[in-house]
Amino acid sequence: MERLRHHLLETGYTIDGVRERLGSMAASALAREELTPALRATADGDPLGTLIRLWWLGVPVPAKAVAPEALASGLAEADGDQVVATVHLQPWETGGYLVSDRKVRPGDPALRPDHVVGAGGASANLAQLVTRRPVGRALDLGTGCGVQVLHLAGRAEHIVATDLNPRALELARLSWELSGVGDVDARAGSMFEPVEGELFDLVVSNPPFVIAPAREGKLTYRESGREGDDFCRDLVRATPRHLNPGGQAHFLANWLHVEGEDWHDRVGGWLGETGCDAWVVQRDVQDPAEYVELWLKDAAEQGTAAYTEHYDRWLGWFDERRIEGIGFGWITMRNSGTLDPVVRVEHLAHQVSLPVGDYVDSVVDAIAAAHRAQGLDAALLRTAEGLLDERIGLPGAEDPIRIVLRQTQGLRRSREVGTVEAALAGVCDGELALGPLLNVIAELVGDGEIPDSDAVRPLIAEGYFLL
Repeated sequence: MERLRHHLLETGYTIDGVRERLGSMAASALAREELTPALRATADGDPLGTLIRLWWLGVPVPAKAVAPEALASGLAEADGDQVVATVHLQPWETGGYLVSDRKVRPGDPALRPDHVVGAGGASANLAQLVTRRPVGRALDLGTGCGVQVLHLAGRAEHIVATDLNPRALELARLSWELSGVGDVDARAGSMFEPVEGELFDLVVSNPPFVIAPAREGKLTYRESGREGDDFCRDLVRATPRHLNPGGQAHFLANWLHVEGEDWHDRVGGWLGETGCDAWVVQRDVQDPAEYVELWLKDAAEQGTAAYTEHYDRWLGWFDERRIEGIGFGWITMRNSGTLDPVVRVEHLAHQVSLPVGDYVDSVVDAIAAAHRAQGLDAALLRTAEGLLDERIGLPGAEDPIRIVLRQTQGLRRSREVGTVEAALAGVCDGELALGPLLNVIAELVGDGEIPDSDAVRPLIAEGYFLL
């Protein structure tokens, strides 16, 4: 593996090297599962083009063009005068490499039940969410091909990685070895069973959250076999007993939108009795048909004889349960050790600053501080950096019709406010207490009635003001 890693780096088989070689057109086509532009871009038979064809595109290459390190690794094998990949080997943004089963494209044989999927958008989303603070013990629950461990390496002193699928651990070990990451404690088992009784400072998981009817040959990398969204609910509820004081957990999850039910209450209810502060963000909602099409495509079932039958049965399963949509998003939990935990559940569909992990700690801090702060009259507030005051009004009018405070950093929220809140944003510098400031502002821009300082709590929780 070490010799192969050196060969890959020397050849330029890195994220930047592959992107530069393929170009934007071929990269966009690959996102649509179209290989032809990428095959044209790598037709020269040079070392980098050969590696891209072999391990990224998964097509046979001439044996004479393959370096000895590739065959010696066992990740490719000779087939006559050609060499074929036995795995998908992709460079990753950390500078390491990930080993998974080969990508399945339309027309390929059905996935094996213990298929190990490579890293993609969901893996990158989770890595962007996780706190950047150093930790002692970290747990990657359901490691798959081992991608989150590459992000945790160097940030955590000790890493435990688990997976229900022994094949996933086998390939993950190759990923870590090929990436130069050592001393990962890999364990097989479901949920928290392999770490029963152990505590961690950080838990991360991209779990098998796909919501599907029970069936033969379920895909363990994405389906738990549990009813509805019960797996994500149970994962959330089991997490607190494995967190050290101050420890955090970050998950990706799906949840159901049920007719006559508020999804905020559904997901908030999962967290209400955990004793942890929590922040839930819904990033997307799909209707049942969109959702089914996405995951049938993921398993390369389009065009197969069973496609229509599986599609119809899945939609029928949703109908029986009165499912109107499926939400996708993040869940962050913190063991704050308080008897008064706070849970915030919200929908954020707009673009946010990445990585969220750079400021996720301050987001949870703000949510908790706004909830627990006693008597805000004496609080010293500062206006968040990069805050804009946008006013909309008729030409020549003395007063605006609408005032919006807009964040240009972090979560980039926007909120319509009144003249008092807008004036407050212009003067808060951490020097004067909130109560006296509101008194002065009320006299200048209001009707003399002093606003309740508690009305500022939502603006603190959402990061417009820093406490």
